[in-house]
Amino acid sequence: MTGIVNLRQVRKRKAREDKERTAAENRALHGRSKAERERDRNADEKVASFLDGHKRSPVSPVDEK
Repeated sequence: MTGIVNLRQVRKRKAREDKERTAAENRALHGRSKAERERDRNADEKVASFLDGHKRSPVSPVDEK
């Protein structure tokens, strides 16, 4: 004989497994996680500010003499 099965717990477990399967499919379809997007966005901003800080100022014709 088998043990007693709580159907509520079985339904919840099945729902969790279905949600995890759907999430895995979405991760595969849509790519990166939010943390990866934020990391790349911050890196791009850091590089841009670094380059802006190291730009040479334009030389005016008066300064050349």
